[in-house]
Amino acid sequence: MERKWKKLIGYYKPYRWLFWSDMFLAILGAGVTLVIPLIVRYITGTVIFLPAEMAMPTIWKLAAVMVALVLLECFCNYYIGNYGHVMGACIEHDMRNEIFRHYQKLSFTFYDNQKVGQLLSRITSDLFDISELLHHGPEDLVISLIKFFGSFVILLTVNKTLALVTFAFIPLIVVYAFILNRRMKRAFKENRARIADINSQIEDSLSGIRVVKSFANEDVEMKKFQNGNQRFVDSKRISYRYMGAYHAGLGAMTTLVTVGVAVVGAALISGNSMNSTDLITFLLYVNNFTEPIKKLINFTEQFQNGYTGYERFLEILAVEPDIEDDPDAVELKEVKGDIVFEDVSFRYEENLETVLSHIDLHVNAGEYIAIAGSSGGGKTTLCSLIPRFYDVDSGRILLDGKDIRGIKLKSLRDHIGIVQQDVYLFAENVMENIRYGKPQASDEEVIRAAKLANAHEFIMELPKGYETDIGQRGVKLSGGQKQRLSIARVFLKNPPILIFDEATSALDNESEKIIQESLEALAKGRTTFVIAHRLTTIRNAEKILVMTENGIEEQGTHEELLAKQGIYSKLYRMSAEVQA
Repeated sequence: MERKWKKLIGYYKPYRWLFWSDMFLAILGAGVTLVIPLIVRYITGTVIFLPAEMAMPTIWKLAAVMVALVLLECFCNYYIGNYGHVMGACIEHDMRNEIFRHYQKLSFTFYDNQKVGQLLSRITSDLFDISELLHHGPEDLVISLIKFFGSFVILLTVNKTLALVTFAFIPLIVVYAFILNRRMKRAFKENRARIADINSQIEDSLSGIRVVKSFANEDVEMKKFQNGNQRFVDSKRISYRYMGAYHAGLGAMTTLVTVGVAVVGAALISGNSMNSTDLITFLLYVNNFTEPIKKLINFTEQFQNGYTGYERFLEILAVEPDIEDDPDAVELKEVKGDIVFEDVSFRYEENLETVLSHIDLHVNAGEYIAIAGSSGGGKTTLCSLIPRFYDVDSGRILLDGKDIRGIKLKSLRDHIGIVQQDVYLFAENVMENIRYGKPQASDEEVIRAAKLANAHEFIMELPKGYETDIGQRGVKLSGGQKQRLSIARVFLKNPPILIFDEATSALDNESEKIIQESLEALAKGRTTFVIAHRLTTIRNAEKILVMTENGIEEQGTHEELLAKQGIYSKLYRMSAEVQA
């Protein structure tokens, strides 16, 4: 708990000046509200009884002082409302950077078990509530305490009996607030989970909108969304029930304070134990005494929201990346591309079956390896272990004789280019999507890479050429065009090791031929792994591995494997029949 609070307070450090100036003006503003009723008491209790020629000048002077104090309070409130919120936004910015940076560190294993919508809620609505707490929390607390205790001290000096009557309500208010607070905290935590579910549902539905419409399943999606939305309303009903009881009960109690003061004060006046001026002053200060209680009510609600969000924020930060650089990890300099699997075994989770078991494989630098086999044989998994998207459970993988776990992750992945079947393009123009392969590349380098990938011609036919916006995930392009941009990225990156993960399986024959030419041009002189769906595309591979659930069952050239009349031969005939 102590560590949590230290970390939370640490977010103020870069904005110390803003924080302390905000707090100073909050204290000053609170002080002003305590002074004005004293001036009113002086006027009504002393000044009005002076001779007229002395009373009026004094009243005007005191009026000017009160106007000046009101203007000072106005400035304090403006500064708090403006620069205080700026400080909150800056802290939110820093926390958002921190959690997004942490997201970047987490491996595929983490994302395999998460929903994007839920992760999104941690970085948007949760952080907003946290920043509101960090901005309003300290100032509301300080202002409330100053007004509360300041008012109580002044009330004691005015009339001890009425002050004790006022204070008698406080224990009841505190006990009531404590009980309701505990229930509200649980309810707000449930609300956070429900809104994360809704975000996840929206993200999933909108991302797959083309599938939804192609099956005319808008009603199905609406029903799914309504179910999640109804669960959110149900959880909100519970929290609002507690919140309503909280506000109504405390509001009634603070009003009873005023009623109690008025009744007891009237009795004291009738018994000549108090004058009407002191009762007026007392009633003015009762508002200053009860208003902080209402502010604290809002603070507790805000605290529940903000701290619940902060705990969810810390939950993500507490997830340790399962793939990190070793302390003595080194940078790669000259990479040949010689890759060795030594007794490698792997499974995705402890309770799942082993995907790869005791794999031994040596791929020479510059060698073109194709990997074939039925679905679930571990083809993609084998290749995913090379850039350390996942870490092996046992055994090791060597790159040019070095265990890849002893190489810095960025350095390792900088030397590996991947072309996948499912191409992801960003909502940018063509130029920036290709440049993603090498962010510092010049326009000329990007164009050269596009030409090598056979993409330049179709790009120039687009409305704005390389400046054409291609939409979310490249929806304005065909499958073959997207694939060529993906290949252009890798040409631009120019890595010594390549992985083609079924890069042509979703394309028509004409597009496949163009892409195949681009891939073969890209593979020249590089260590290349090709995961093949259509076996007719890998006949020229130097070595073909056939993988099944038992591991690498067969390996050899196309002709050697056909001659064996084994698994590969059967798969090849099936592939040829499908294409025919």
